Amino acid sequence: MRLSPWKSTVHGLAYGFHSNVSLGVTLGMKVGWTRYRNPTKSSFMDNLRLILFFTLAFLGLMLYQAWQQDYGVSNQRPAKGAGTPASSSVEVGSVSVPTAEVKADLPAAAITSDSGSAGKKGLVSAVIAVETDLLKLEISTRGGTVQKAFLLDYPDSLERPDVKVELLSPSEPNIFIAQSGLIGSEKGKAPSHEAIYHAERYSYRLTEGMDELVIPLVWTSGDGVKITKQFVLRRGSYLADVRYRIENQSAESWAARDYGQLQRTEPVDASSGFTTYTYTGGVYYTPKDKYEKVDFGEMAEKALKIESDQGWLAMIQHYFLSAWIPPKEQIEHYYTNAVAGGKYLIGSYSPSVTLAPGESRTLNRELYIGPKLQDQLEKIAEGLELTVDYGWLTVIAKPIFWLLKTIHDWVGNWGWSIIILTLLIKAAFFKLSETSYKSMANMRKLTPRLQAMKDRFGDDKQRLNQAMMEMYKKEKVNPLGGCLPILVQIPVFIALYWVLLESVELRQAPWILWIDSLSEKDPYFILPLIMGVSMFAQQKLNPAPLDPMQAKIMMSLPFVFTIFFAFFPAGLVLYWVVNNVISIAQQWYITRKIEQSAN
Repeated sequence: MRLSPWKSTVHGLAYGFHSNVSLGVTLGMKVGWTRYRNPTKSSFMDNLRLILFFTLAFLGLMLYQAWQQDYGVSNQRPAKGAGTPASSSVEVGSVSVPTAEVKADLPAAAITSDSGSAGKKGLVSAVIAVETDLLKLEISTRGGTVQKAFLLDYPDSLERPDVKVELLSPSEPNIFIAQSGLIGSEKGKAPSHEAIYHAERYSYRLTEGMDELVIPLVWTSGDGVKITKQFVLRRGSYLADVRYRIENQSAESWAARDYGQLQRTEPVDASSGFTTYTYTGGVYYTPKDKYEKVDFGEMAEKALKIESDQGWLAMIQHYFLSAWIPPKEQIEHYYTNAVAGGKYLIGSYSPSVTLAPGESRTLNRELYIGPKLQDQLEKIAEGLELTVDYGWLTVIAKPIFWLLKTIHDWVGNWGWSIIILTLLIKAAFFKLSETSYKSMANMRKLTPRLQAMKDRFGDDKQRLNQAMMEMYKKEKVNPLGGCLPILVQIPVFIALYWVLLESVELRQAPWILWIDSLSEKDPYFILPLIMGVSMFAQQKLNPAPLDPMQAKIMMSLPFVFTIFFAFFPAGLVLYWVVNNVISIAQQWYITRKIEQSAN
């Protein structure tokens, strides 16, 4: 397989972007060009290059996909069969609730908002305002839906510190609400998220001295079934208990199951198109499937239908999430759906419970509304911390985040923590980097002789390649000697990239002087300019490409990447700057030692 110099350059670009930009590009170019000019190398060298090509191609594909998600044209996929649910469900207004499906003990039944106390003429829904030390909520008496949620510790922007992040909202275009209810065996037997509850009060506040806030909502049927739905919120917690106290005072047995679901539209971002991509959509966790994503397109194409205990479901976005957590021992049926109006659902419902006349029982599940704080999430449910989405390198990223947080606990500033972490990682990989830089220094020492060979042999590629191989053998220089040590480091650098991108702790965190938020772009583009200069300095330490086209491409890279990084979060750019500066110092020192020993 012969690769063109341009394709090999692209591979080098992708590789360089995720580790050492200039060095990666140079190695990618050099390997690709050698492969193109000398297709008759030994089997070992062919296999080594093939592995390198596939590795770089994979990273190039990742970079291309990220670019498409950032800057490409968005494909807005309408819900499949708009107005027709993708799974077996009962239509209620503009949304749907799951039916009992083929369950003999709880047959499917149409549920309307006219059930129970909702049937009283003139009764309409109202809004209950709830405020704790961390959350400001609006709960509708229609179904007890949590329709608004503000996170009081998280300003929407630095420019508007008094305006808090609104995670849940009932308003278009960014609808995001948490619904829950009970599914009865017959019409009017249980309150769904469309039923109207009665509220004692319409305002609750967690005042000083209070550790817990209980918001009760009451629904009664016409035959003696009373259901009290309670939201229990606690100080210092983003987790709410949602309980159903069921009292069957009727003359017949009563059966139902409870459910919780999250409904949202695909988010519309009014900000600049130059953003860093992070996943927004549905996720769920089971012991069998572990952490799985279900994006909006998948919800539209095929309904999720699985059963499991010890699981949970969520809708996540950058930094924040909302999740339903059923009781661990309870077998839940998990489902997804796409309904009219471009809305998407992910939810779960419990097995049926039957209450004899005069019997009472309490059903419950938990609702999390808040930031992706790993130390809190992992205590709530197994795997919930995985919503801090580090991708396929989570096993490496989690220890890196732990180390970053430990450093922050010591220094108290996330900017300095990034710098110290970068220093520690570079120190850990010093020996591997030293091998790479020695190889590059030796290649740089041979550059004048390589150029002379190129001038002497002209277009005779075969003789030129033979002469180059003889010289490499004589000087004991492996042109690929610096590649593999750097490839070993790539997973660590990618994992660190995602740690800096996903950690809510860095959101709006200041560093020094003009950098008042490490999660936003540098307002004066100073860090991207420094990064561009550092890239240019690295190029001067690397061997000059023999081919004029490669040399031109190399000269343009600092400018291209400066523009590219200008819109990245300042924390990411700070990491790249520190990494480049340390790499320059290491490479300069090693190159200088080799050149001095040659003299």
